[in-house]
Amino acid sequence: MAVVSEESTEFENVYTDSPPNMNDHWGGRVRQMEFTAVNVTGGDATSDLALIKLPPGKVTLLLNNSYAYVNWTTASATLDLGWDAYEDFDGTAVAADPNGLIDGLDVDAVGIQQLSSNIAANLLTGGNYTFESKNGVTIRATCQDVALAANDDIAGSFLYVQN
Repeated sequence: MAVVSEESTEFENVYTDSPPNMNDHWGGRVRQMEFTAVNVTGGDATSDLALIKLPPGKVTLLLNNSYAYVNWTTASATLDLGWDAYEDFDGTAVAADPNGLIDGLDVDAVGIQQLSSNIAANLLTGGNYTFESKNGVTIRATCQDVALAANDDIAGSFLYVQN
């Protein structure tokens, strides 16, 4: 087998293509949004907590660099992470997806959780997810399978890139 030298798509876009094609978020700024959410009264399965609202524009959520302390005390608790419905740049409605970022993260044991995606399509983009919205996007955590107990809480931070 011969020795090969390959280029990433992004390297090729900027340094090989003529004319160059700038990559999204090269030169963008990493920003952080912290959140603390407490389910004060408890709630049945599919109860949820709105965590943050990403700003309008093109924003890439860096899930592999985002963490949360999750204290959901009901046995067999799992966390879904997704978004509320929003409008894209041209005003087209984008449907809500309660588990579009994480589907069924085991949070049975209280502690720090890396919020990396377990969705195959997101894994193909390095665990990141890009939103293009007119008015911002609300990110929401849902306890899909079991009830949330009173005072169950989640606190952490999301990193994202916005140009």
